[in-house]
Amino acid sequence: MSRLHVVHTTEFGYGGPVTASYNEARMTPLSGRGQTVLSASLDIDPHTWRHDYRDYWGSQVTAFEVSLPHQSLLIRAACQVEVTPPPWPTSPAGWDTVTSPRARDELAEFLEDSPATRAPADLAALAADVAGRSTPHRAAVEICGLLHDAVEYVPGATAVHSAAAEAWSERKGVCQDMAQLSVGALRSIGIPARYVSGYLHPRPGAELGEVVTGESHAWVEWWAGEWVPFDPTNAVAVAERHVVLGRGREYRDVAPLRGIYAGSGTDALVVQVRISREA
Repeated sequence: MSRLHVVHTTEFGYGGPVTASYNEARMTPLSGRGQTVLSASLDIDPHTWRHDYRDYWGSQVTAFEVSLPHQSLLIRAACQVEVTPPPWPTSPAGWDTVTSPRARDELAEFLEDSPATRAPADLAALAADVAGRSTPHRAAVEICGLLHDAVEYVPGATAVHSAAAEAWSERKGVCQDMAQLSVGALRSIGIPARYVSGYLHPRPGAELGEVVTGESHAWVEWWAGEWVPFDPTNAVAVAERHVVLGRGREYRDVAPLRGIYAGSGTDALVVQVRISREA
């Protein structure tokens, strides 16, 4: 078990006055399996209206607008979360259960692909080869490991709207690409899979109270009788260094911040994630 304190700050500076801005933030974690939120806040400056709600996928959303002229926008999300690593499955389901009509019906949304997640033909073939000689759970672990070995993690190699196929073609990408590639490869062999967004504490050996530069992160969960979280970027099971913000079919379902505005273009953007371990 660990207790993590996360402060995620995003600041936009505009080239001139912005007359209006409409946004959605998914930057507030929720309590759930393996995670208990002790405190959470989201401060926005300036704003004239906000509304908090849970979306279709279960994520906490803050919709807000700024209807007065402004030249900067600051969003500061802070949370304190107690994390207990979920147990590794001891008796995961076999192919008969994972690909049963009931599972395909109840989890259909996590089997349907999109251009963002669709596995290229050669990756789908590799996944099918692994599936042919293994159980669903073991196949999922091996496929994520293959992706970790084949795709180099290169910050800035792709953009947030890049398709997984681009990272596979270039054999380099970021955590978002690794998660979407994993999701697509698993769906291609009939394993329900979903995209997870959150935070990762990057230093397991950090001292208690030491504030380090963390990062927004993404990983995957597959269904093998139960949902199993795994981090393909680091080829490890999700544990006490991961904080979940949201789950969905792909990045677009859980983007931390998105919106539109009227006025001058963005002149500066500063994003910072600071994490400390309190227990």
